[in-house]
Amino acid sequence: MRIAVSGSHSLGKSTVVNDWVASRSDYIREEEPYRVLGLQGPYEILFREASTRLQNGIQLYYSISRVHRYATSDQKVIFDRAPVDFLAYSQYTANQGATDIDDEFVRSMVPAVREALDRLDILAFVPQSDVWPVAMEDDGIRPVDQSYRAEVDALFKQIYREGLLDIFPSINCPLLIELVGSPDQRLQQLSEAVALLEARSR
Repeated sequence: MRIAVSGSHSLGKSTVVNDWVASRSDYIREEEPYRVLGLQGPYEILFREASTRLQNGIQLYYSISRVHRYATSDQKVIFDRAPVDFLAYSQYTANQGATDIDDEFVRSMVPAVREALDRLDILAFVPQSDVWPVAMEDDGIRPVDQSYRAEVDALFKQIYREGLLDIFPSINCPLLIELVGSPDQRLQQLSEAVALLEARSR
């Protein structure tokens, strides 16, 4: 089962991924691109209105390249972030009008994202929700601007709930679910989605 956990920052995505792998040792964990390319790699990657085409483009295509490593549903992997994420963050930057990222660049990313999504079985969106508020964590890495998190979350909701950018493939479309509530509730929701798809494949 190929799962990607998606959404704005500091909402508990990595917790879902870590908890899932801790309880299911047969799953591979794929790290989010920023940590591989920026924190541990050679690139300077900036956020908010400072992101550039190079910075978001390399993250997007790293994400896509990792997704394409897993060709069948028999493989068990969970991704911290999905290719869709770089559309939402790029659209945020495009809306600021401060760098070379603009609407045209965001639209140019869509076909590659759409193609990659047919290699995922489950796309698990973690929205900002009053059901289980998540405090901003200042770990020295992630931005701690709550309005930034909320604006990016709103873009994710437009993409997933309202069809902004028309990202989903017409065939082999992943199951889109939302993970809300406590960490245990989120794991249960993800487990139920996996069980549903496994039952359909029998």
